[in-house]
Amino acid sequence: MNAVEFSAWSAAQLARVEQALSRWVIADAPAGLGQAMRYSVLDGGKRLRPLLVLAASEAVRGHAEAALRAACAVELIHAYSLVHDDMPCMDNDVLRRGKPTVHVQFGQAQALLAGDALQALAFELLTPEGDMVPPALQARLCASLARAAGANGMAGGQAIDLASVGKTLTEPQLRAMHRLKTGALLQASVRMGALCGAGVSGAAQAALDDYGAALGLAFQVVDDILDVVADSEALGKTAGKDAAADKPTYVSLLGLDAARALADELLAQAQGALDASGLGTVDRLRALADMVVKRSN
Repeated sequence: MNAVEFSAWSAAQLARVEQALSRWVIADAPAGLGQAMRYSVLDGGKRLRPLLVLAASEAVRGHAEAALRAACAVELIHAYSLVHDDMPCMDNDVLRRGKPTVHVQFGQAQALLAGDALQALAFELLTPEGDMVPPALQARLCASLARAAGANGMAGGQAIDLASVGKTLTEPQLRAMHRLKTGALLQASVRMGALCGAGVSGAAQAALDDYGAALGLAFQVVDDILDVVADSEALGKTAGKDAAADKPTYVSLLGLDAARALADELLAQAQGALDASGLGTVDRLRALADMVVKRSN
């Protein structure tokens, strides 16, 4: 897939996701909560996780409605995590996606509630009434997302991150933290897209899991690099905050050149996993892996 084709596909999928999110994240929730929720989610972010869901679903000829709902659900979980992570009790950040963070804009209590409501809405989207999405598929999608977001996934990784401030971690310890904090939800995005297909072989599913794991870690390595080399305007969030907070990163542990080499190695692993999948329609997943490692924000 060439760059023009990927760009056209990506733009079309992003438009679908944005339209669906705007429809499902309603503005009239009580006491201004809807406005805070919409501010948290709409008109910002790379939407990498939804794109991974949709690309993986296309690779296995998946259930279209289930895939769109899964794509939006993953983005809602990601958005809620950012709202909570930015709060003073955690990372205490004031800039996200090029605009003030939710607690700065709406206050801490409203930000906390917006994150809670976005998390609940994610699972509501995965369980529509009627026969729109088969019940067994609903259950598999919910289970996959819950595992990725909980104590053995994103939340657990964030707990390790907060406990590691000012400490020196070994590379295996840092890798384990980021596989939970960042990698679990990215890997789940690929897995949930694959779950939307019928009759996906165990070997193909395992290969897609390997792809998601390599991609998830590569994303964090590149994030650590960009925190050092990019500015806040380009990132849309505060640059240099990891060093300022004395957090362990791949750059602080390995150095900039070795971190870049690791990102390239992980990209090669992700592409190799797609080769091993035996699936014919993986060009979009390949392009997404390239985008993750070569991005500038």
